[in-house]
Amino acid sequence: MTESCVFCRIAKGDSQASSVYEDDCVMVFLDNRPASEGHTLVIPKKHFETIYDIPDEEISHLFEIVKKVAVALRETVNLEGLTITQRNGKAAGQHIMHLHVHVIPRHSGQRLLRMEEISEVGREKLEKIATVMKKHF
Repeated sequence: MTESCVFCRIAKGDSQASSVYEDDCVMVFLDNRPASEGHTLVIPKKHFETIYDIPDEEISHLFEIVKKVAVALRETVNLEGLTITQRNGKAAGQHIMHLHVHVIPRHSGQRLLRMEEISEVGREKLEKIATVMKKHF
């Protein structure tokens, strides 16, 4: 873990997040700058910068949890589709240099917003969604 990494601080409990699920290896929480309602992040608790750095067995477990998040979102928020994205390196648009997977509910005709177009959502709204999603884990 590195103190300068916001996701490491969240995994350690030093920074606030609307947590949905966690086990010994991964943590799931709602993005506080969601592209749509229910936009969820799945991270390994250990600090791996990119997909190239994480051991196979840990990435396998991470994506098992990504699937569970997808199912939980289908049961929790109104969605017509789902985008799962994971970026590696600045050239790919990775802004936080800690491996993470975005699970984003989608609707017909909806375009994905650019980072500068997305606003932060209040903790209360995120906690309501997280509470409902937790029932599916």
